[in-house]
Amino acid sequence: MQSVKKSDFSSLLDYLTDDQNKRERVVATSITNCQSVDWKSAVFEVMATQGLNTRAEADKTYHLIVSFRAGERPDDKILAAIESKLCEGLGYGDHQRVSVTHEDTDNLHLHIAINKIHPTRLTMHSPYRDYKILGQLCAALEFQYGLERDNHLAIKVGSENRAQDMEQHAGVESLLGWIKRECLVPLQKAASWAEFHQVLMDHGLALKERGNGLIIVDDSGVMVKASSVAREFSKHQLVNKFGELVLTAKSAAHDAIPKKKYEARPVRSRIDTTVLFGRYQQEKENMRTHRSEHLKQAKALKNRQVSAVKTKAKLKRSTIKLTGGSKPEMRLLYTLTSQSAKRELDQVNQRYRLERESIVKQFQPLQWVDWLRRQAAKGDSDALAALRARSVAQGLQGNTIGAKVGKRIKMTINTELDSVTKKGIVIYSVGSSVIRDDGDRLHVSRSATREDLQAALQFTMTRFGSHITVQGTTEFKAQIVEVAATTKLPLTFADAGLEHQRLALVKQSIVAAQLDKPLRRLAFRKN
Repeated sequence: MQSVKKSDFSSLLDYLTDDQNKRERVVATSITNCQSVDWKSAVFEVMATQGLNTRAEADKTYHLIVSFRAGERPDDKILAAIESKLCEGLGYGDHQRVSVTHEDTDNLHLHIAINKIHPTRLTMHSPYRDYKILGQLCAALEFQYGLERDNHLAIKVGSENRAQDMEQHAGVESLLGWIKRECLVPLQKAASWAEFHQVLMDHGLALKERGNGLIIVDDSGVMVKASSVAREFSKHQLVNKFGELVLTAKSAAHDAIPKKKYEARPVRSRIDTTVLFGRYQQEKENMRTHRSEHLKQAKALKNRQVSAVKTKAKLKRSTIKLTGGSKPEMRLLYTLTSQSAKRELDQVNQRYRLERESIVKQFQPLQWVDWLRRQAAKGDSDALAALRARSVAQGLQGNTIGAKVGKRIKMTINTELDSVTKKGIVIYSVGSSVIRDDGDRLHVSRSATREDLQAALQFTMTRFGSHITVQGTTEFKAQIVEVAATTKLPLTFADAGLEHQRLALVKQSIVAAQLDKPLRRLAFRKN
């Protein structure tokens, strides 16, 4: 945290436990090393412990996020074991903490809010090089619980990670990524400073010195470290390759006409998003215009109120002066008038600050991907297709039901949706469970009951037709077949084995029903 006030344990838990009107955002909450049994009471307990340490000036809260690969959903016992081992490995085994499991995104993730102040010693613990410890712990836990292996080595510099985050989470191409894709190879082939600078100018870029190194900057002032593009572009290595450093003259850079220029546009996807991005930019500009107008109106209102308060105070002072009186009395009246005016001015300024915050929040432009999510939630099929066409988007895995290849019914999302993820996964509320839809397959939540599976199958038939596929564990397939057969749903399975099982169960239920009729008649005659 760059600011200690952002480390407030209470505010963090308020955010983590807010369901945001989603069915599956908060799926589990656990409290460790606290006397309290609910998180609200645990917050007061943690903050009281933090208050007993008056010496520490750094962040007293450790916020850890444990994210799993898309499709991985370990059971509650494994999640609890992972949470415990990670905290113990970091040295927080005895510390107070609250863990909240979220499942409203493409990746199941666990938030752990840890009190860095020890509950008895009242000392603050900050693990040294925690990223290395976490990398080792995660690798061991992946092996122990059979999870998909991930890379936990820090092999990229900070600017590369930030650029990758921008492209994956915001969906907008970064300058660093654009340079690597458009002009990395020509820059590597350059044999002199002149050729190197020519490649940069052809792409609307320039090389400049910054501190002890070099930066590459575009016309708008966006810049990246040259060594972030490639290690061989560091100042030391370029000087060794081309000789004494030569920078482009400002006049030459100004007169050059670039063949290409960097623009913060959506990252490449499988479909053309030009029209959608135009709509997004127009709405973004409209938001800025409306925000400026509302801020201008709020400031004008504040100035009028300030002027009214000052005029009122001036009239009071004139009245006091005309009425006369002893000097102590007049001094007291003047003091009271000044204090009253100050209180009113403070109230005006406070209202203005709150109004400004409200306006900025109301007209805050969305990132490209977040705008697509909002449009998709409103039923925009083009926005939903753009989300699913992104290179980072992945299909659902695990226990899923869907359509036979090439037989999917094309339908748009409807008003039953719970939310839309950044990868275009639409989350629906069906019965007491939640269904995830990636356009080809449906995934039913782990807590689904028999009634929920029946509702999911009926929902699948409306989305994909009566001929469906089932993927997942043997137990899941058996459940689906049993529900389909006993509820006599008019569907067939693409898998011949599953269809054979369904027909056998249907036949058994028919035979059982026929055998049951004579018994019912006999019981009726006896009665």
